[in-house]
Amino acid sequence: MHRFANPARFLKIARPLTGWLFWPGLALLVLGAGCGLFVTPADYLQGQTVRILYIHVPAAWLGMGGWTGIAVAGLMQLVWRHPLAAVAGRAIAVPGALFTAICLATGSIWGRPTWGTWWEWDGRMTSMLVLFFLYLGYIALGNASARQAQQGGVSNVTAIFGLVGAINIPIINRSVVWWNSLHQGPSITLRGSSIDGALLWPLGLTLAGFTLWFGAIVLMRMRAILAQNKVEARLQRLARG
Repeated sequence: MHRFANPARFLKIARPLTGWLFWPGLALLVLGAGCGLFVTPADYLQGQTVRILYIHVPAAWLGMGGWTGIAVAGLMQLVWRHPLAAVAGRAIAVPGALFTAICLATGSIWGRPTWGTWWEWDGRMTSMLVLFFLYLGYIALGNASARQAQQGGVSNVTAIFGLVGAINIPIINRSVVWWNSLHQGPSITLRGSSIDGALLWPLGLTLAGFTLWFGAIVLMRMRAILAQNKVEARLQRLARG
């Protein structure tokens, strides 16, 4: 990874890679969402509300995956002192928070007709809400430290916060197993899926599409942060001159 530590070398790869991730991702998610809305049948119990899973599941996956990426970036910053690790953490935080908010919103919309309530303080929903607040805390810490850092990254305190917050990820994953919950148990595991194949196949398309889109957004944000850092460094040199 250190061969990409040079921002110029990173940008040379990131510029074309952004488009390669963005447009195929957009095509996959539009195709998957269209098939989920108009091709797959309604569920015999949940009816039309089952179609929310094509947005809800990818949003939950990316909310958790985003924080995992923040933790990895924090580890690379603290242990290997990778110069782009802090930039990556800041770039991941905002889209990660957005997808976590989408997960919470779509879960509430699904829960109203299914459970008879918009919100229930069960393990899965509560731990996802905690994740959203962790994202907000990370964004605030990152913005505060970036204003003081010449390289526009985040402080070691923010990196440590990202690592500590990763404790919540396995809690989210196992919450429906550890505690009694209104939320359904694991639907997709290594042993297979409890979702009928007629409903399942568009989920793979939206999951892949949103994942590629997420990667493109992170790369765009990293490029924007590096461009901002370059402008700020130039202004500082002019001010000193």
